[in-house]
Amino acid sequence: MINNSLSVGVQGIQSGMAGIENAAKKIARGGVDGPQGTAAGVGNLAEPMIDMILYERSVEASAQVVKTADETLGTLLDIRA
Repeated sequence: MINNSLSVGVQGIQSGMAGIENAAKKIARGGVDGPQGTAAGVGNLAEPMIDMILYERSVEASAQVVKTADETLGTLLDIRA
């Protein structure tokens, strides 16, 4: 069960980091997503910025899952010792 929790937490961190990277790329492009570099998305940077914050929270929550699973495992090992 703890191993599963660790796996879920690590997968959440990896997924969140990939989302942060994608959002950062959109922000770095400055919303310039149109053909031939036209400014189709200028002024629409709010969405990738919000996405970045949401992915950051996701990574933080997943890291807490990993931390809790680690602490639980440590407690179980202490009890068995």
